[in-house]
Amino acid sequence: MKFELDSDQELLAQSVSRLLERAGASASHPDRHGTPDRWSQFADIGLLALPFPEHLGGLNSGGVEALIVMQAIGRSLAVEPYLSCVLLAGSALVNSNDSRHEALIKRLIAGSCKLTLAHTEPQARYDLSDVATTARKDGDCWVLSGAKIAALDAAGADTVLVSARTAGERCDERGVTLFLLQRDIPGLTVQLRTGPDGRSSGDYVIDGVRVPDSARVGSEGDAIRIVRMAVDRAIAGACAEAVGAMERLLDLTVEYLKTRKQFGVAIGTFQALQHRAADMLVEVEQARSMAMFAACMATDADPRARRAAMAAAKVQVSAAARFVGQQAIQLHGGMGMSEEYPAGGYFKRLTLFERLFGDESHFLGEIDGCGGIDVGD
Repeated sequence: MKFELDSDQELLAQSVSRLLERAGASASHPDRHGTPDRWSQFADIGLLALPFPEHLGGLNSGGVEALIVMQAIGRSLAVEPYLSCVLLAGSALVNSNDSRHEALIKRLIAGSCKLTLAHTEPQARYDLSDVATTARKDGDCWVLSGAKIAALDAAGADTVLVSARTAGERCDERGVTLFLLQRDIPGLTVQLRTGPDGRSSGDYVIDGVRVPDSARVGSEGDAIRIVRMAVDRAIAGACAEAVGAMERLLDLTVEYLKTRKQFGVAIGTFQALQHRAADMLVEVEQARSMAMFAACMATDADPRARRAAMAAAKVQVSAAARFVGQQAIQLHGGMGMSEEYPAGGYFKRLTLFERLFGDESHFLGEIDGCGGIDVGD
């Protein structure tokens, strides 16, 4: 399949690349939580509006536009929470079809708030249906208790989208409901962590948090369906980001091979190293194809086909990320792991990507559980 960007998509790619270059996103000295000015610039040029419907002020774009943005983020190692806020938590709000929270989506598009999704729990590993956090009805309110771990970009999030079981057993697909909690609500505490790549995450303790029914998102018991759709879109975005990081890491490696000299000549003249660089290029191109496939399938109406496509993309892109990252570090030698040189930053982000939303064995099981994958003609 031949894939080319149309003129509007080309303009989008140029705009987001210029923005991140001007913003000075640095692989060797990353801004740990992004900056308000940079997030406002994302809003000003319409990046935050891309995946949302037009009646909410969005641009109703598809997965390809998200791919373009995430590839640029990967190339620059930016730490803005586009993946967690827009593609994950924002998608979950839209997927809920709950008109009561349209004002919050509009605020997200305007850049005046940041959201994170707190769904993963300590015992669940990668099983999205394993939810032990509970929400019980108390008059006109809900009382939530439990714990969530590894919520992405929690440091900058002022609103938390939390899943809690309102009916059924711990691993039932039905019976889980979403709630919106303000970060400073009594009973909600967070332990923040900063990952090796400069991004934050948070572990939440929910101790008797009391919220009105207006904080509920979507229908009771429908959260797993909503979360699965949002996670699929986020997986496609993460694959695109990894491709962007691999592209830049390959460029850095080739540049280093051309300039680093040994025995009086550039090491890039050694045939063995040329072959290794060529193998890296093959892996990047294969990963690019799978990321494009994931972008096109991210909003597919068939949940089994969409889920299988995301799993296949995650497996292929993760394998490529591991190969490209390791080869780049080996070809750079000690220079590759120094804090002052950007190759190490890209390696860290690609390494963390391998475990994001699930490891290889998990996604191979997802493909098997969906009956394999059909990539068409």
